Amino acid sequence: MNLLRVLYYLQLANRRLHWDQEKLKRYQGKRLRSIVRYADEYIPFYHRQFKAYGVDVEAIRSIDDLSKLPVTKKDEFKKQDPQETVSKKYELNQLKKVRTSGSTGTPFQVHITPIEDAWRKAIYMRANIACGQKPRDRWVVLTSPTHFGDTSNLQRRIGIYAQNCISLFESTENKVAQIEAAHPDVLDGYSGSLFLLAKEVKRRELKTIKPHLMFGNAELISLESRRFMEDVFGAPYCDQFGCAEIDRSAWQCLERGGYHMDCDSVVTEFLDKNGEVVSAGERGEVTYTSLFNYAMPLIRYSIGDVGVPSNDTCSCGVNLPMMGVVEGRKDSFLTLPNNRTVSPMVFNFAVSRFKYYTDIDQYQIRQRKISQFEVSLKVAKGTANQGLLKEEFVTHLRRFLELSDSDINFDVALVDEIPLSKTGKLMSVWSDLKQLG
Repeated sequence: MNLLRVLYYLQLANRRLHWDQEKLKRYQGKRLRSIVRYADEYIPFYHRQFKAYGVDVEAIRSIDDLSKLPVTKKDEFKKQDPQETVSKKYELNQLKKVRTSGSTGTPFQVHITPIEDAWRKAIYMRANIACGQKPRDRWVVLTSPTHFGDTSNLQRRIGIYAQNCISLFESTENKVAQIEAAHPDVLDGYSGSLFLLAKEVKRRELKTIKPHLMFGNAELISLESRRFMEDVFGAPYCDQFGCAEIDRSAWQCLERGGYHMDCDSVVTEFLDKNGEVVSAGERGEVTYTSLFNYAMPLIRYSIGDVGVPSNDTCSCGVNLPMMGVVEGRKDSFLTLPNNRTVSPMVFNFAVSRFKYYTDIDQYQIRQRKISQFEVSLKVAKGTANQGLLKEEFVTHLRRFLELSDSDINFDVALVDEIPLSKTGKLMSVWSDLKQLG
């Protein structure tokens, strides 16, 4: 029954790809009015919050009225008894639990109904289909074991959009062997792990893994890394963006000029430090209002990621609004001397420009203090002068970031392995410093 719901919602969602902006806004307004009034009536947490902020729920008519509602943080939800944030119409044991990765140090759990689960799956599949995935394509996903149950037994039996999941935590040998045996038409998974897979395939000069399409998610990787994967596998790579709480919210089509935002499912705002909406091309903190979560509504929910909205349109024919770029988590931005703040992507780009880049299998850069960075490098076997590589790497970073020897100390260590996080993500660049503002 849930598969039939997914296919039904998918059919409707595909139609909305080509609606004009006014029709999309009317649709958003209708669903927003419904979710806000429902939250006020059935969610104790939101009822108290709206009352405290003096919100007149009848005055919320369109997405232009979102600024009248307070922004909520994950920590605010975590302080509540779960039944306070879940609709009074449901018992917790009736609902499916979706857990976040906890990569910020604060794991969180969202509750959804089977109908909402079907909606999420339909919106997710819409992007893949728009990029060319076919119902019976062999779909191999490199992911955490927590996602192995996302494909039903019925889907596997009939082979419609059925994921063949391979654990990120398998050995490199096992992962490559399983993927080779699966002969994927579509290769999907955590972006960092797909990149590491591409490097291994390149090293072995394998010609047996040839998907026609790739999707990456969960992690930020550089444009150069994406091009490297495309060269190795001979297939286009499309990046996808979202969070566990609402699933996927934005995606690249084959044009890859930006990200189409699933505005018929989730309203995405980009807010500055004062809570004001930023202009197109400016950096803002991503804030979501889900238009389908009724069991546990998420209204103006700040996820901590930073992105850049865009006024661009895409030549692919999809009319969903665009997001220009994703820059990472707010708390992963790095503060350099002279109060310079840079995205982790700046470091990723710098590494990609290193003259010995092809000798680096994996790297991790961690800021301990304003002036102290720890760098772990896993270099390729057979790299001749590893000591010189270390020295050149530090020199390159300082030159690229315009830093003197006295500004920052880079403590570089050569390691045999850089472990994935407990959720299977490759944390390449992050800061231990608490971000201000």
